[in-house]
Amino acid sequence: MSGQIEASEEVQGVKKGGGKKKLLLLALPVLLVAIGAGLWFGGILPPLLGMGAPAATAEREPGPRTVAFLDMPEIVTNLNAPGRRAVYVKLRSKLELARPEDGAAVQASMPRLMDLFQTYLREVRPEELRGSAGTQRLREELVARANIAVAQAGRGDAQQIRVNDVLFIEILVQ
Repeated sequence: MSGQIEASEEVQGVKKGGGKKKLLLLALPVLLVAIGAGLWFGGILPPLLGMGAPAATAEREPGPRTVAFLDMPEIVTNLNAPGRRAVYVKLRSKLELARPEDGAAVQASMPRLMDLFQTYLREVRPEELRGSAGTQRLREELVARANIAVAQAGRGDAQQIRVNDVLFIEILVQ
């Protein structure tokens, strides 16, 4: 009988010790994941794994990007409005150029640029210009047309002339 008592005490001892082992086996992976997440979101782990930007690249980059702004002539044209009453748009804008030295080439292509802008605006309906979404669509279309106009002026140039954005100074629909 004493053999049975010793065996049952060993089983109970294993059960008590097994609970601590299970807790340790569960807590250890959770702790490792928490430490890994802290290192990842703290920004320490990505560079160690080669996922961050190399320090040499950051040092080679020049300071802020230099851009140039070129004033566009004021455009006043009629819109594509149904009915007898004419609807006009008055547009004052600036072009944001990728490189300051492109200003002369863009200025030389200004007649083509004005033609593309006015031709597009004459086909726009007044309701298409309503709201910020309409203004954004207008901006995207004018940037695309500006890049078409200046692309022909930049032929033979090592770097393509590029218009980054059209900035609206005034948009008046009447």
